[in-house]
Amino acid sequence: MSASFASALAAAHEAAAGQHYPQGALYVVATPIGNLADITLRALHVLQHVDAIACEDTRHTQALLRSYGLERPGAQLLALHQHNEAEAAQAVVERLRAGQRVAYVSDAGTPGVSDPGARLVAAVQAAGLRALPLPGASSVTAALSVAGAVAPAQGEPGFVFAGFLPTKATERAGAVAALAREPRCVVLLEAPHRIEELARALAVLGPRPVTLARELTKQFEEIATQSAQDLPAWLAGAPQRARGEFVVLLHPMAVAQDDGEGLRVLHLLLAELPVKTAVRLAAEITGAPRNGLYDAALEIKRADS
Repeated sequence: MSASFASALAAAHEAAAGQHYPQGALYVVATPIGNLADITLRALHVLQHVDAIACEDTRHTQALLRSYGLERPGAQLLALHQHNEAEAAQAVVERLRAGQRVAYVSDAGTPGVSDPGARLVAAVQAAGLRALPLPGASSVTAALSVAGAVAPAQGEPGFVFAGFLPTKATERAGAVAALAREPRCVVLLEAPHRIEELARALAVLGPRPVTLARELTKQFEEIATQSAQDLPAWLAGAPQRARGEFVVLLHPMAVAQDDGEGLRVLHLLLAELPVKTAVRLAAEITGAPRNGLYDAALEIKRADS
């Protein structure tokens, strides 16, 4: 443990020790996705004081704990991963019923989103016990925060989390075809040994911008935006571009300027349909922006009343 983390442990105690940490509860703890300094003070305090830590990989977690001076006896580390989550979750539930505090950490980031943990939380809740979140690092929100891919002016607001696409080529192509019709930003995850296959599959989206974020928070972090059709060539341009874990963001679908056709169709539909239905159909028929059509529909209704 470095002197800097010794200071962090002292700060964690000062900041978090006075808070309430109920017994018989599961603490879902986010851990760094690369940079060890991204641990939160509350996470350090909880990892130091819980009775046991369930984790995706006991060796990885022990090394992480050792970095902070929090190494645990092996008996206090419980393996809980995608291959044993259902069975291991029941062992955690029994500990909680006995009044223990148990933390759960995945290998990196926030558990239960793409990493294991969701089944564990469901089992805890089904048993009438508490699951408490300790928020922190997340590759998804980290990439979204710097990609500029959820601005409403670009298209539909918000984003969709799709995670890992199927590994089989035909299933992956079908998934991409479905994503091509999604107007909002889409968040994908991919491993380095499959990123080139994913890039080739996404190339059919043509000029749609795609942001690739790899090695987030690490020394060789790289965030780049290319058109979908240029992704394969960009990855092939330098060997290091295919290394590391990836967050891939499909930017919102480009919205064509309304040439008046959207408003014309909207007027016709409003005569027969409720506002929301008329707006949805007018947007699908003409490609006009839904938000603008909705505002126009409200004005039309007010003028008619």
